[in-house]
Amino acid sequence: MLDVPLVPRRILFGEPAVAAPSLAPSGEHLAYLALDGADPAVWFGALSTRDFRPLAELTGGHVEDYAWARDGRHLLYQADCDGDENDHLMAVDLLDGHTTDLTPFPGVRARVAGLQSAVPDQVLVEMNLADRGRNDLYRLDLGTGAHQRIPVDAGLGGWVTDGDLTVRAAQRRTGDGGSTILARDDEETPWRELLTLSYEDSTATQVLGFTTDGTGLLVLSPVDAETTRLLRLDARTGAVRVLYQDDTHDVTGVWRHPRRDEIDLVVVEGTRSRLIGLTEQARTDVRRVCATGRGDVTPLGRDRWDRRWLVQDNVADGPAAYRLFDRRTGRTEELFTHQPALEWFRLAGVEPFRFTTRDGLTVHGYLTFPPGARCGLPAVLNVHGGPWERNRWGFRAESQWLANRGYLSIEVNYRGSTGYGRAFELAGDREWGGRMQDDLVDAVRWVVERGYADPARLAVYGVSYGGYAALAGAAFTPDLFRCAVAVAAPVNLGTFVGSVPDYWPHVRARMARRVGDPDLDAEFLWSRSPLSRAADIRVPLLLAHGGNDPRVPVGEAAQLVDALRANGIEHEYLCYPDEGHGFHRPANVLGFHAAAERFLARHLGGRCEPEEG
Repeated sequence: MLDVPLVPRRILFGEPAVAAPSLAPSGEHLAYLALDGADPAVWFGALSTRDFRPLAELTGGHVEDYAWARDGRHLLYQADCDGDENDHLMAVDLLDGHTTDLTPFPGVRARVAGLQSAVPDQVLVEMNLADRGRNDLYRLDLGTGAHQRIPVDAGLGGWVTDGDLTVRAAQRRTGDGGSTILARDDEETPWRELLTLSYEDSTATQVLGFTTDGTGLLVLSPVDAETTRLLRLDARTGAVRVLYQDDTHDVTGVWRHPRRDEIDLVVVEGTRSRLIGLTEQARTDVRRVCATGRGDVTPLGRDRWDRRWLVQDNVADGPAAYRLFDRRTGRTEELFTHQPALEWFRLAGVEPFRFTTRDGLTVHGYLTFPPGARCGLPAVLNVHGGPWERNRWGFRAESQWLANRGYLSIEVNYRGSTGYGRAFELAGDREWGGRMQDDLVDAVRWVVERGYADPARLAVYGVSYGGYAALAGAAFTPDLFRCAVAVAAPVNLGTFVGSVPDYWPHVRARMARRVGDPDLDAEFLWSRSPLSRAADIRVPLLLAHGGNDPRVPVGEAAQLVDALRANGIEHEYLCYPDEGHGFHRPANVLGFHAAAERFLARHLGGRCEPEEG
């Protein structure tokens, strides 16, 4: 047994002491999200005094996004109600703390599409207000809340504004799953095509915005390369110039200098995250800020004069630390950590590993061992969602939770994961339950062969796609795992792909191509569905789902529960009626992890935190 204290679930999964800190454009103030008593609130204060106080309770449910308005007076955030993802745009007045719902329309999904300093009192918003199946653009006044629809051509999306908040670039989806990037001089002139992207390139392409002078578009794309590069696209001719590329890994983040017309910082994420300066001054600043930190450094914000940077230090065995870097002096000052209570506990290190799959592909992942233990461990294959996402090195509450309870946490960036180039991501197409699942099984066998894990005490656990993989593990390899935990999991790929909402037409097209078309591939999708092999499941299951989930409807879980009952398979089913895709309400998060901890302890023999009362 481990000789380290149990880290309470309320510390690992409770509301962080500080979340989403954001530096004001002036560089003089800071805002962040934190609790005010039992309620989440926006906190705000001057950096000179460190007197941070709650401004307003957050209206709505899960906060999806959070930003400074350009007027210097408002903070904007997006929040839904009960997880339905119909986000409202909320504005917090920093002077009086009052919160206003800027898009108080039932059943409408709003998203910030543009903010520009030249038009500080306005925000461009994307909404499906006129037609629930179509997103339109609206110019919204922060002072009055008045909104004006902006005419744009049908079939366009991904709108991009210039410095005057004029929509001057967009993307048009093509019938083969690709897209075309278009631009125009102003709202009165016609669109012109700049670059047509194949399906293979389009999935990883992101238009970041115009250059300051409006003559170029900054784009992340793998076009004509194997990895995603930073490109400058001439806004008149479409000529492409490469600004930065890495031959092995994708560029995943960029930072534009606040006063000069250049991107001077990029992030490349391989086994670890690398912050790279593109100018001599930026390289000097990166060396200085990284030398005074611990772990991987990520920029969170810069003031408009580029005097101060807000950065985050990411470590594997401790809380994230937020620091203020002063470029004039070269010094950094620690502000706070996301969860100070974690500093009292011994946490686990995270070790990268890689292996060769049965068909010769190199796949990477991370192992989190219980402190002081490495051999013959009960293990949990913890599958990331997406699946077009990836695991990253650093602190993860679930990995630390599993390791602290005595389990080896296995995280795999199986084929289809992002960050490793276009070919690796596309290798996951139409491989749900196929080679993607083989990668997970091969990782488990690699760990077992080295004596790290006990082959008789293996579990599989995941959310969304990870939940699907957990159920596929129980159904397709019933002798490998002793139990499975699946949250928000598709169980019938035909009904899952067919249920994509009308307001995500590009998502529906992408799913049909990357997973399977429910009209053309019904038999194939059924063969890759855990429900089709429900009779083969022999191990206990813990299923959990949000009642308002718009991405994986709760009916997916209900289909499997009916089959498990009919077949007499041991299972637990938790349905949270006030949640959507995944769990965000603190009581539900803690309640689910308590149930999962009991479930794993019962079937794998790990540690379990005593219940209160």
